Amino acid sequence: MKLAYFINQYPKVSHSFIRREILALERQGATVVRMALRGWDDPVVDVEDQAEQGKTHYVLRGGLRGLLGAVLGQLLRHPVRLSKAWLLAGRMARMSERPLPYHWIYLAEACKVLAFLRGTGVEHVHAHFGTNSVEVVMLAHALGGPGFSFTVHGPEEFDKPLGLHLREKIERARFVVAISSFGRSQLYRWVGHAHWPKVNVVRCGLDKAFHQVAHVPVPAVPRLVCVGRLCEQKGQLLLLGAVRQLHDKGVRVELVLAGDGEMRPEVERLIVFHGLQAQVRITGWISAEQVRQELLAARALVLPSFAEGLPVVIMEAMALRRPVLSTFVAGIPELVQHGEHGWLFPAGDVDALAQAMQDCVWASTAELDDMGTKAYQKVLQHHDVDAEASHLLQLFRQAAKGGGLC
Repeated sequence: MKLAYFINQYPKVSHSFIRREILALERQGATVVRMALRGWDDPVVDVEDQAEQGKTHYVLRGGLRGLLGAVLGQLLRHPVRLSKAWLLAGRMARMSERPLPYHWIYLAEACKVLAFLRGTGVEHVHAHFGTNSVEVVMLAHALGGPGFSFTVHGPEEFDKPLGLHLREKIERARFVVAISSFGRSQLYRWVGHAHWPKVNVVRCGLDKAFHQVAHVPVPAVPRLVCVGRLCEQKGQLLLLGAVRQLHDKGVRVELVLAGDGEMRPEVERLIVFHGLQAQVRITGWISAEQVRQELLAARALVLPSFAEGLPVVIMEAMALRRPVLSTFVAGIPELVQHGEHGWLFPAGDVDALAQAMQDCVWASTAELDDMGTKAYQKVLQHHDVDAEASHLLQLFRQAAKGGGLC
């Protein structure tokens, strides 16, 4: 079977789970055409991402001339379809955070996508994230392109379902993927009961590079690592407050913030304000292998998120036999059980976060190793990338029966 994957930006440090999914589908016999709007000139650290960059077709690489040429070609070929897609783009602008000209750009991008797909034999297009990437493939379908599906991760889609027109996207899609039961329930809220069977749970999976890492016992050093983009939803500012609280109580703890992002200047200012320079280290963007090393060098992963889908880094930590400290939000409690695989606490509660961190650094290494073993068993059972890709491939094959390019 020949598929196309369409992503806003690919490859990307935070999108390694998409790469794993694509490679797992190819191991099972599918041919996957990679398509992205941008990312051809972005520096990538990971060797596997570098390889993916060379395999990806970039829609915007030809600039404005390429987009206008694709629109003109579609106008000459199928003017009626173009006019209908133009009206659809106008509807998508209603209640959207982005004004109408953006949606006309999405239509031009859809024309470019369709021009590239002609003659490729692609039977189905899949997009990740329910944002503008899905609008582009939906418009391409309206222009006569293959049917489409998409994966919703959250939390962005759950924050603004009306502005993103989730209902229309779900109704027009052949099927939709949620990465957790919680995610599926949120999609049920925005679409009629007749469309519920379209919504399937396919979990993000881990490849054997994580499962097969030799067991490294939990270190005695009181170090915790938070992996993720430095942004408001991940709760790093609250985390610094908890470290300061523990410091004032005389509880020794080291914190590694593995990642980078728009809030780094504010995080750095708060580290200085609290006098935590000796206790907190920011790594910046690091490769997947470096993430593994940071996790193995820590007692546990701590992720005090305010909003999530189901973070892949939690799966990665559990696969490395590390306990997890995180919040009772979204799909996290479906994977992490309090007292079994780590600690869960209410989002936004700095006192509860500080207490969980104290419990972790004061726990014996034997207790943490036991939690880590249980975490490993849980994630191995529910988040194997090949098993999840097999499920997804079945959905693609069923969907492709609806036909390819018109």
